[in-house]
Amino acid sequence: MLKYVMVGIGGCLGSILRFWLGNYVGSKMGTRFPYGTFVINITGSFLIGLVFAFLTERSQWSPYWRYLIPIGFIGGYTTFSSFEFETLRTIQEGQFGIGLLYVMSSVVLGLAAVWGGLVAGRALP
Repeated sequence: MLKYVMVGIGGCLGSILRFWLGNYVGSKMGTRFPYGTFVINITGSFLIGLVFAFLTERSQWSPYWRYLIPIGFIGGYTTFSSFEFETLRTIQEGQFGIGLLYVMSSVVLGLAAVWGGLVAGRALP
């Protein structure tokens, strides 16, 4: 039962941060391109790599931290479903180029961020 509580707590906190950061970035950079979701997906990809490397390769912490942080918090923080919806909406509005740019840059930079997070996590003392 505790693992479900940990996922719930992490998911709640991650969702709140996603909502705040998405709005903040959108208010600063505009909404023509979905910058808020883009920033969240890239930072979330980096974080999941970093945390995974730390919790599985460098830490003797309880397995419950895996439920709290990568599953709960990062799962609540990242926004792949929002990414898909915003891409579809952009294409439906006739901005196919923006939609394609968003998909390509999110996937390529997201993969690079996961790799960077793993490398950073493995380099920690």
